[in-house]
Order: sequence, then C-alpha cells, then structure tokens
Amino acid sequence: MNTKLKEHAIPLQQSQEPLLKVQNLKKYYPIKKGIISRTVGHVKAVDGLNLDIYPGETVGLVGESGCGKSTTGRAIIHLDPPTAGKVIFKGKDLSTLTGPELRKTRTDLQIIFQDPYSSLNPRKRIGDLLAEPLIHHKLASGDEVHRKVDEMLEIVGLTKFHRNRYPHEFSGGQRQRVGIARALILNPQLIVCDEPVSALDVSIQAQVLNLLKDLQKEFKLTYLFIAHGLGAVKYISDRIAVMYLGKIVELAKTEDMFKNAKHPYSQVLLNAYPIPNPHKRNRDRLVIEGDVPSPANPPKGCSFHTRCPFAQKICSEQTPELAGEDHLAACHFPLS
Repeated sequence: MNTKLKEHAIPLQQSQEPLLKVQNLKKYYPIKKGIISRTVGHVKAVDGLNLDIYPGETVGLVGESGCGKSTTGRAIIHLDPPTAGKVIFKGKDLSTLTGPELRKTRTDLQIIFQDPYSSLNPRKRIGDLLAEPLIHHKLASGDEVHRKVDEMLEIVGLTKFHRNRYPHEFSGGQRQRVGIARALILNPQLIVCDEPVSALDVSIQAQVLNLLKDLQKEFKLTYLFIAHGLGAVKYISDRIAVMYLGKIVELAKTEDMFKNAKHPYSQVLLNAYPIPNPHKRNRDRLVIEGDVPSPANPPKGCSFHTRCPFAQKICSEQTPELAGEDHLAACHFPLS
C-alpha cells in the first residue's frame, strides 16, 4: 500500500442523530489502605465527560498520558464499566442492558488495542483468533468461518496463508492488521481505536492510517480515535476533542482546532506539533510550567488553572462549562 498520506476527508454534516451519546461519564478507581483495605479516596480517571459521535465520522481524542483517554474508550464500550453516567448507543443506554443483551450489542462495538502483540493470544493461530468471535456470537459455522476469516485477512492486506501462523511470526504492522481484522470481522458500527499506531514505525503508521480510512469508507464505520500525537489525529479525524485530567476541555472540527484553538491547553498541544518549516512558527509560543495534578486530588474550579498563564481568581473557584456552538471550549477566558 502506498505510504503517502491521502487527502483528509471533508467533515460530515451533523444533521442526523448521534450514533453514540456519552453523558456525564465517570470512571473512578478506589484507593485502599490498611489491613482491611479501607477505601480512603478515588482516582478520578474520567470525571464527567460528555461527547456525541455521529454516524460515519471520526472523533479524535487527544491529551497527555494519564488524562483518561484509554479509560474513556474502554468505559464507552463497557469493557471496563463506568462508575456513573450514561452511554447511549443507537438509542439504548448500555448500563441498563442485561448480560445477554450487552453481549449482543458488542457485535456493533469493537476496539483496536494499542499493543498489537499483547492483545493477541500467543498460543493461538491467527485463523483461530479471527474465528473465535464468529463462533462465540454464532454468526458463522463450518466452512463459512474459514471463508470469512480468509476474506477478512485479504481486506486488511494479508493473505489466507497467514491464518496458520502465530502472532510472533508477524511484524508489528502485520500484527496490528490482524487486530484490525479481529475488530472488523463482526461487522461493527463503532470502533474505538486506542492509539493503534503509536507502537509502529512512521512509515507503517501511514499505511495503517490509510487502511483505517479505506475501511471506514467501505464499511461505513464510525471511529473514536485515541492518540497522543496531533499528526495522526489531524489526518484521520473530522473533529478533535482535547482531554485534560478526565474532562474534555475543547471540541471542534479539525481545521478549526488547528487554526483557532480557544483553550490554553489546546494551544500548548498545538505548539508541540511539528510543522514543515519551524521558522514560520509564531515565536510567541504559549509555555506552561508544573506537572499534571493528581487525578486522586484534582484542583477545584478549572482543572488546568494550576498551570495556566491566564488564570484568575474565578478559575480556582468555578468550573467552566464546555460551551459554544460549533466550537466548544471549557474556559473562563478563551483565547481569541
């Protein structure tokens, strides 16, 4: 496959109902101490997150390590059930579904993991790994299973001869293609891509990103694309959500985000994004100091005010709402 990145898709018109609605999503992990493991606090990995994802679009979720991006993706598909909040998929609140109902819904909700090697069972052949979800959900049997496995391997750029190999016999890029095939074989509608290219070489990243875009167009997929770097997110995403300390602080169309970021933290991330000619970059770069506060004891008010150069008294007292029309920002003093 050509490693040259293709032209970014035009953002979709959001005139239809969201495929996924996330409302006040929270995921807390208890902090236990003592002999009897008494709970003395909570790590607030995700703390009141709201997000709508529309059919056929890609929403990029970016932020520093530890901000709760991966936890958000796992909580959305109930791989790690949320502590509170609602995840409404196709009009159904996933938290209200029983075991059999949730298992049935999982055919429409899949995930691509960050590490393609640790996410694959090293003792099973690739063909068995891809056949397992088909058999488990009773979507195919007998020769039909082998036919679908071979077909899916060819779709992601492998061949039917690869199905008798073990994961250690593949390169990193090939293993990630297997991970994509496993997520796609159930014909899902929404796929959470949890940093799917961060462990790959740059040239291989381009191939995988192009593959994801081609698959999205062919199978009418919807993506939540989680990543650290803004390069991959800019290329593949229709909208970008910037996350800080368990909350979304800015949400906008990709082009608007890069041209007119309103939240100071978003501007910091953009300053770290490499450009072809660094001499053309504005020298008045926004600089922040200090470390990310602990999610076990987040600051009151705006969670970013301890590092923000524009913070004022109100920032430490009141939590700003994520407000706006097409471009949303949670900041008392948004950048102009």
